[in-house]
Amino acid sequence: MVDLRSFIDILERESELHRIDRAVSPRFEASSIMKENDRKKAILFQISGYGKAVSGICGTKRRLALSLDTTPDRLRGCIMDGIRNPQQPSVSSNLNATEELSDLSKLPALTHFEKDSAPYLTSAIVSARLPDSRGENVSIHRLMIIDKMHMAIRIVPRHLYQICRSAEASGHSTVDVGIALGLHPAVLLAAASPAPFGVSEYAVANRLLGNKLMVAECSSVNARVPVDAEIVIEGKILLKKEVDEGPFVDITGTYDIVRKQPVVEVERILCRKDFIYHALLPSGREHGLLMGLPQEARIAESIAGVVPRVKDVNLTAGGCHWLHAAVSVEKQSEGDAKNAILAAFAGHPSLKHVVVVDPDIDVNNLEEVEWAIATRFQGSRGLVVITDARGSSLDASGNQELSLTTKVGIDATRSFLRPKEKFERAMIPADPKE
Repeated sequence: MVDLRSFIDILERESELHRIDRAVSPRFEASSIMKENDRKKAILFQISGYGKAVSGICGTKRRLALSLDTTPDRLRGCIMDGIRNPQQPSVSSNLNATEELSDLSKLPALTHFEKDSAPYLTSAIVSARLPDSRGENVSIHRLMIIDKMHMAIRIVPRHLYQICRSAEASGHSTVDVGIALGLHPAVLLAAASPAPFGVSEYAVANRLLGNKLMVAECSSVNARVPVDAEIVIEGKILLKKEVDEGPFVDITGTYDIVRKQPVVEVERILCRKDFIYHALLPSGREHGLLMGLPQEARIAESIAGVVPRVKDVNLTAGGCHWLHAAVSVEKQSEGDAKNAILAAFAGHPSLKHVVVVDPDIDVNNLEEVEWAIATRFQGSRGLVVITDARGSSLDASGNQELSLTTKVGIDATRSFLRPKEKFERAMIPADPKE
């Protein structure tokens, strides 16, 4: 079985899970505990008035590698293989979620930070079919609880946005969605992946899981959800009804701006017996890796089109796993690093700053990256500045309404125009007597 419960068992066997016995409040206390444990183990705890919750299951590359039965250095390759070779999952007639809940108040939606506008669901995937039903999109979206049967959904201009606009242009006033929570990490990774429009991320997840994913049709809407989801919400996006969504703390750890966003009207809520709620801390390490890791794969793929060898990519924690990248490449000629910079921006449009270094620099060690900037970078020839480029709507220093920002690239690679010895790091012989 490839579900959340089986993965929790794996985490326990691998000493990657910490159990907290006492019940905690869904308002601030749960998020405080999640933040305290953010760089430690995944945690399993009780939410007062509800039941079990788990957090941090995707909080390190090692845990994500465990979920795919691979190693951390092969994660990006696995993601790209899933995108290139999607396999449609098997279809079941039944869900494991068989108990029905009366309304959203029965779910332990958390209030995470002091200025949050409302409780939020933060780990939900949303599945919707294209208007002609020949394609499907599955993506991760935050959901703000409005009342017992309504939520606001944040939709950025990507695939679900396109589905909504296409439906509206065809005269539809709603879009059917299947919303699922409490999932195996592979499904979340796939939902965050940059798969082409129309390719179902369920097919990507199925490839990641070795053809073990099963999905089922929702009973009240035209959408599909994973059979093993802990919680299933069947609903409709109301294209003609918008509300203020936010404030909400996003990946940067700052409050995103308040926008008019569509409303989801709930048709039905199902859950597994004694369901386990996946509590994902906004701006936490789990949030960052789920958003950032698939984009690392996309950056590597984009750069590989202009520089033959890309050694490594790191969307850094200090850059919120989203805005800053360190990339190591093997240059073939002078100017390759600048091409790599431009390709990185093209591969991940939200990227704001990128540093390109040589293969001898470990991009996961920011002290080494800074050393490369100090010893191999000259601003007069190695700085790339692009003004008024499309960036991230989460960049508080940019134009958030239009998503415009200034992008900066730093070529911190050795110059072929100067002797190699100028950039060589001094070494101490292995045998001190030599």
